[in-house]
Amino acid sequence: MDRPAPSFVTSSAAPPTRHYENFPVASWLCPPHLRAPIRAIYAFARTADDIADEGSAGPEQRLADLHAYRADLLACCRSDSVTPRWPQVFAPLAVAIKQHTLPLPLLTDLLDAFAQDVRMTASGATYPDRAVLLDYCRRSANPVGRLLLHLYGVQDETALRESDAICTALQLINFWQDLSVDLPRGRHYVADSDCTAHGVARADLAAQRRSSASDALILDCAAWARTLMLQGAPLVHRLSGRIGWELRLVVQGGLAVLTQVQQMRGASLLARPRLRPWHLPGMLLRAGAM
Repeated sequence: MDRPAPSFVTSSAAPPTRHYENFPVASWLCPPHLRAPIRAIYAFARTADDIADEGSAGPEQRLADLHAYRADLLACCRSDSVTPRWPQVFAPLAVAIKQHTLPLPLLTDLLDAFAQDVRMTASGATYPDRAVLLDYCRRSANPVGRLLLHLYGVQDETALRESDAICTALQLINFWQDLSVDLPRGRHYVADSDCTAHGVARADLAAQRRSSASDALILDCAAWARTLMLQGAPLVHRLSGRIGWELRLVVQGGLAVLTQVQQMRGASLLARPRLRPWHLPGMLLRAGAM
């Protein structure tokens, strides 16, 4: 959820700020009884991400607000009163937590990831290798899939592992799609080890100096994300009914973005690839073929 991404299915939720999202939110494919808790989870994650990422606040203020937000989450889970700062978030979330016993660690993992983003951006820190970046994705993206599976009553380890692969792939796709947006803002998601392996100086990448080496680096990162997505894709066959079809569209949407990144042959360092309306028919056909 952290970085903007194409909207794969029209959402019936109305977030406070217009965003493009990885996951269709409470779309018509969702069973009606799950639309409210999905919207509540979405509002919680989206608002926390906005605290960490939007507006002109400095890092200290962002971290203080995230701390206050976490305190309201904990109070919400205890059925205690919360502050009046985010009523649109915690009123529906309290209902969802009570009715569906949402796992608190998945919600706090999201907040940990957003706080990490604030700290790393403020300090100019980078990820040393893919293992550390994957740990970030474990907290920034994977909880969303696990919360959705929880709502659908899916708990087996294979399904959770495949969900994690899909969510991590979506997060990585966001990164490789948004290089031209993130790098000028001091956000560095390409691992140091990948830069070294392809002979790309961190300073050159930060300055968006395109070269054959940077092209190869971006294509390698995109191939990694595609591998993860394909590892998780069998999950669509474990989920029957509407969630299975919704997930097919999420997977195909992510793969379609990757195709755009790969077809640009490294030029996504300078311009953000986007899905257009004419990409949708192909996505629907590929989703049906799954």
